[in-house]
Amino acid sequence: MPTAVRAPHFVRSFERGLAVIRAFDADHPARTLSEVARASELPRAAARRLLLTLLDLGYVHCDGRLFRLTPRVLELGHAYLAGSGLPEIAAPHLEQLARTAGESAFLSVLDGPDAVCVAAAPAHRVLAAALPVGSRRPARETAAGRVLLAHLAPQRQELPGAVPEPVGHGREYAVVERELEDGLGSVAVPLRGADGAVVASVCVAAHAGRVPPAALRGELLGPVRSAAARIEADLRLAAGRGGRPGGSGAVFTEAT
Repeated sequence: MPTAVRAPHFVRSFERGLAVIRAFDADHPARTLSEVARASELPRAAARRLLLTLLDLGYVHCDGRLFRLTPRVLELGHAYLAGSGLPEIAAPHLEQLARTAGESAFLSVLDGPDAVCVAAAPAHRVLAAALPVGSRRPARETAAGRVLLAHLAPQRQELPGAVPEPVGHGREYAVVERELEDGLGSVAVPLRGADGAVVASVCVAAHAGRVPPAALRGELLGPVRSAAARIEADLRLAAGRGGRPGGSGAVFTEAT
């Protein structure tokens, strides 16, 4: 667990409870008590009390020695998705982008040093790039994250690991030819809210066997930009009607 000095209002037990929930992921959907304790860096006794509390509240299920999260945990993320309105507005445009590009499309926001996927439209093809909603990746290693870091407000640049990408050439897009794994490339552009500030990024990811690196710009950048423009237009309409989304910004960066 972090050992940083905390403010007087900080509730350490709540932090520990969240650490227990985060101990479960796609690679570890079920864990024993000991595994949860190690993953959350908690004493076994503390992990046990927290797991039993989550069990009583319905957020955890126990099957013998194994603990699993229950669907009730989705309530925690749904509050953000429903409250922001952004994923709902972006969804049909991401679907259209995935159909036009023939590749998976994603909407991401910045959370500290990570890019977090808040909406996705998978391509209907074998071996399509997959990124579940709620998943997070190091922002500096992804096109979606680099666009967001480049527009990071000065007051947020002190976040651990959140170092902004250099801004140059006035071309606002990012291309990463090998994103997290060999053979996967992506192109992303910033998405601005009604006030002109960057609130998210729109990205298409494709396998190099189908889309060579040069095509990320030549073939996919245009559709990604068009999708972002349509989403921005809907965000302005929503703001004009008193809707929720609103929401800084130039960037061109490539990596191989």
